[in-house]
Amino acid sequence: MGGSSPPFSADQLARPDGQLPYLRIHAINIFVRDQEQSLRFYLDQLGFGLVGDIRFGTGERWVAVAPPHGSTVLSLIAPKPDSKQYELIGRSTQVVFVTEDVVATFREWRKRGVKFQYTPRLKRIKYERPAPGAPDSNEQGPIWGGVITHFKDLDGNLFALVSYDEESRAVEAQRLAEAAKQEAERRAAQELEIAKQVQTRLFPQTFPPLATLDYYGTCIQARQIGGDYYDFLALGRERLGLVVGDISGKGIAAALLMANLQAHLRSQCAVALDQPQRFLEVVNHLFYENSTDSAYATLFFAEYDDRSRRLRYANCGHLSALLLRQDGTLERLDSTCTVLGLFEEWQCSTAERPLSCGDVLVLYTDGLAESFDDKGEEFGERRLIESLRRHCALPSSALAASMLDDVKKFSPYEQSDDMTLIVAKCK
Repeated sequence: MGGSSPPFSADQLARPDGQLPYLRIHAINIFVRDQEQSLRFYLDQLGFGLVGDIRFGTGERWVAVAPPHGSTVLSLIAPKPDSKQYELIGRSTQVVFVTEDVVATFREWRKRGVKFQYTPRLKRIKYERPAPGAPDSNEQGPIWGGVITHFKDLDGNLFALVSYDEESRAVEAQRLAEAAKQEAERRAAQELEIAKQVQTRLFPQTFPPLATLDYYGTCIQARQIGGDYYDFLALGRERLGLVVGDISGKGIAAALLMANLQAHLRSQCAVALDQPQRFLEVVNHLFYENSTDSAYATLFFAEYDDRSRRLRYANCGHLSALLLRQDGTLERLDSTCTVLGLFEEWQCSTAERPLSCGDVLVLYTDGLAESFDDKGEEFGERRLIESLRRHCALPSSALAASMLDDVKKFSPYEQSDDMTLIVAKCK
């Protein structure tokens, strides 16, 4: 660790212009006689971590370790006895380990059987630096103070262990920054968990009872919070509103818009019974005024009359609902108007369908149909219809669970989008 060059700080090592490709040392070769014994030394006595242990088809073995708080990898190479590399075993590696407390590390490693050449000692070096305006001048800079010792591994390879004032300050600053980062991440995770609990309460907590309709809804979010929405609105006079929506975007922004849309729907649903078009036009106007220019939502709103078993609906740019009749025929309830929130001037139209005993209505979001398998193929509407036909005899809650289970079996990977499903069976 001698010489006239000062130690570099983290700032000095950073890319000066921020534009060059990132470059760092990845691996340093350490030549050893027995890889397994050396591996145990680095893991058990120095407390390093295992980076890789691979045996190639040629029979050669690649073993690599790294310090617990560093990024540089040490490759433990066992060269053949007749090679030039074998002669390098037991020499100085020129590897310098930096710690903020050499003495503490020295004591801990010595307890574990690491052989040091001498106890840590103070070393001071006065280094030279160019004077301002005179690049070749040898002005004396400040004194660098540090503590140093050397140790050997099982094969006698020599390493330096040092700490110096500037590095100690940098390490302490790094520790404080890391602690602050972890605390910020903890708070963010806690706030997301609270947001998830709040959003969960926005979904229906009770299902208004109906004499002729067995219905169920669920939402499985891809993240802690999301933009899918479903609801059951008690409209009065034995009528029920079934709602499924999908907000553009993901994460917190979509969740906030979802809550905004839900508030508008629930606050305006009193007029939905007699004037469903007017109801949705008011909701669109409020959503348009309270969201950004690019925000929108697809929505399927259906009003079910428990006495007449009639379904009146508006499909606002949403996926077609599936209506499986008792005789096995399938109807798609396609769009009747465009999405909510993009246009201030917006008109809505509705359509109607009579329901009979045994008919099944399915409303869903694209998270189900767009789930993909290991080949990149989507689950798609066809498989969703097949799943509906396969399980249609089940009660609504069991039917929904079975359809979702089919999706998960087809796509066992982490969800990329929210999955929301409403199943309603006429009884």
